[in-house]
Amino acid sequence: MRLLAIWIINALALLALPYVVPSVHVASFGTALIVALVLGLINAVLRPLLVLLTLPVTLLTLGLFIFVINALLFQLAGYLVDGFNVGGFWPALFGSVVYSVISWVLSAVFLSAKGK
Repeated sequence: MRLLAIWIINALALLALPYVVPSVHVASFGTALIVALVLGLINAVLRPLLVLLTLPVTLLTLGLFIFVINALLFQLAGYLVDGFNVGGFWPALFGSVVYSVISWVLSAVFLSAKGK
């Protein structure tokens, strides 16, 4: 049940994203659900491998290269899912950061209130 709640929260965060980053477009709630699922799969499968392969660069940049990896994976989701468009690298970078913050805030509000 918690996994389903997190999936819906991430979809809601994706729906809120175009209001903050205008170069990111989400067509509908169904598209947001698919993108949330694809982003979850990409982050579970590809992200650990990329972080491991780019560890020297990540250490040299004091961890800031992780933002580049997140932006590229966010852009990859934009290429894979119809109805989800990312306008380039910088919108992907800002979009991935804002998506993470919105998702974190929504999770903190809804999941912590549910646990009490």
